Amino acid sequence: MPNKKRKSDNHNFTGYMFISPFLIGFFLLTLYPILYSLYLSFTDYDLMSSPNWIGLDNYRRMFTGDATFWKSMEVTTMYAGVAVPIRLVFALLVALALNKIVEAAGWYRTLLYLPSVVGGSIAVSIMWRQLFGNDGAVNSFLAMLGLPTHSWLGDPATAIWTLIVLYGWQFGSSMLIFLAGLRNIPKTYYEASSVDGAGPIKQFFIITLPLLTPVILFNTIMQVIQGFMAFTPSFVVTNGGPVNSTLLYVLYMYQRAFEYFDMGYASAMAWFMLIIIAILTGVIFKSSQYWVHYESDSK
Repeated sequence: MPNKKRKSDNHNFTGYMFISPFLIGFFLLTLYPILYSLYLSFTDYDLMSSPNWIGLDNYRRMFTGDATFWKSMEVTTMYAGVAVPIRLVFALLVALALNKIVEAAGWYRTLLYLPSVVGGSIAVSIMWRQLFGNDGAVNSFLAMLGLPTHSWLGDPATAIWTLIVLYGWQFGSSMLIFLAGLRNIPKTYYEASSVDGAGPIKQFFIITLPLLTPVILFNTIMQVIQGFMAFTPSFVVTNGGPVNSTLLYVLYMYQRAFEYFDMGYASAMAWFMLIIIAILTGVIFKSSQYWVHYESDSK
């Protein structure tokens, strides 16, 4: 009996040794920073001196004394509310087209996925800034056609739309997930509906769309989170301008933390965004019972 217990203890020790890199990384690099940022959100901390406890002052200031905070919330909500549906719809349309292609399908998938691989990089954001600059390729093309040019990044009415187009251009990951979902729908459903006289459009609404709703749910949640956490395009392409028209929430949080050295306030902003994303995710999950269809539901 003692020998069995000793062997069991040895096996447990070996198992913990194998997962120790993950445990160390999780507790030191994930859990501890998260909890420490919660503490900092109740302090006045400038990175130079020790944190000074001020209670709820950061949150009070955020909601009642910072107009730029509400501007960043407005810009981010508009950005995510428009860009996420555009990306999802475009990704679904491309996935539907690719699902019909048999020859060289792998090459098409690779080419269409490339923007998502490099889309979040600094280099692509710089390229986007050059494209929509006053002397960029977009204005050059318009001038070549004899059409009026425009200051796309200098006009508050159009600057945010350049970022939305950039977000929609990076549809590759959502497209692949949609494509995987389409490949899992049995072809017998389409064959049976064809016998009953259903055309492609009717098949889409009575077969494809209902059976794809679990994938739509997953993609929607992931893209909403990504949309509200967007940072690089706003930082590189427009730096929040002009007149804060592209000041996304995470960019403003970055400015408070590393330009104004107001780390306590930035931590409070981070926790508020965490709550917002959690609420949105919960609402999407709650609403899914009314529009998400699972095959097991019909059994």
